[in-house]
Amino acid sequence: MNHSFTPVRVGRYTLPNRLVMAPMTRSRAKLDGTPGELAVEYYAQRASVGLIVTEGTQPSDDGQGYLATPGIYSPAHVAGWKKVSAAVHDKGGRIFIQIMHAGRMSHPDNTPHHRQAVAPSAIAPGAQMFTATGMKDIPAPRALANEEVRRTVADFRHAARAAIEAGADGVEIHGANSYLIQQFFAPSANARSDEYGGSIANRARFAIEVVRAVAGEIGADRTAIRLSPGLTMNGIDEGAEGPDLYRYLVAELGKLGLAYLHVLHAGDEKLVGDIRALWKQALIVNRPGRARDRIGADLASGLADLEAYGQLVLANPDFVARVKTGAPLNEADRASFFGGAAQGYTDYPALEAATAA
Repeated sequence: MNHSFTPVRVGRYTLPNRLVMAPMTRSRAKLDGTPGELAVEYYAQRASVGLIVTEGTQPSDDGQGYLATPGIYSPAHVAGWKKVSAAVHDKGGRIFIQIMHAGRMSHPDNTPHHRQAVAPSAIAPGAQMFTATGMKDIPAPRALANEEVRRTVADFRHAARAAIEAGADGVEIHGANSYLIQQFFAPSANARSDEYGGSIANRARFAIEVVRAVAGEIGADRTAIRLSPGLTMNGIDEGAEGPDLYRYLVAELGKLGLAYLHVLHAGDEKLVGDIRALWKQALIVNRPGRARDRIGADLASGLADLEAYGQLVLANPDFVARVKTGAPLNEADRASFFGGAAQGYTDYPALEAATAA
């Protein structure tokens, strides 16, 4: 457990502990994509973790998938995130904005001007999505033309610059959880026959181009990426070549000197071990459902340099103090995960408040 509370170097920063707030969509932004007023308080409450990774934040109108998710590409977005970054920094924390393009995981009802989703290929995910009028089947996306793929890379670059202008310490590129970048990896979502489809190198190309563009814009030591090797959800199937694709991708990304790699552990211990061996910079491991008595286990074994936690940090704004002292943990209220106001967002009690009650 003591490993959790030792400093660690991540890119250009030295973090005071190795506990990370994982990115979590909360669907509380304004309809124009500006972070909601309560977002400032929400993130500042959790600034004692070594690093906050924000909810997925779209780099363009095309990047939006869900209702009321924030953006990071307009002046209004930058102004909204400036307040968040300043509040986190005032509490001594560090914050990376996660840039997330949803790709085909989108519904026109959730997007500006009722936009059709874009993706590597015109293949529907075979899933449903919540809209303002209830759950609906996700329709087939439109395949990106080559010129549009390059424009999307430029959108990530622009969003990264906007994040730094907004005071963020860096950006995490979302390459996981069935969204656009992972869609390029998976033959079930990518049937292209050009330089972005077919071979392992071609399917990894878009991710590498995005990372290089972002690193070139804001510096590799402020650039990170999240991957979910082997995760099957929303019609994503990376096929028999999946593990080798990740070994190739991680080796290529490892040449760039990034701040960190963030891996969602989907159960393939051998593959995550191989990634650890390949990756020489900071590695964050997010193991969903990790029991409390296993906090720090991946640090102690050497598998991870930092560990990311989602629901535990969501429900415990003072997660670090509770882990350090062995105090009880609040339970997360699943009914308030998405949408709404303060309830289930900024009203989880800290230790002092819980004791007083």
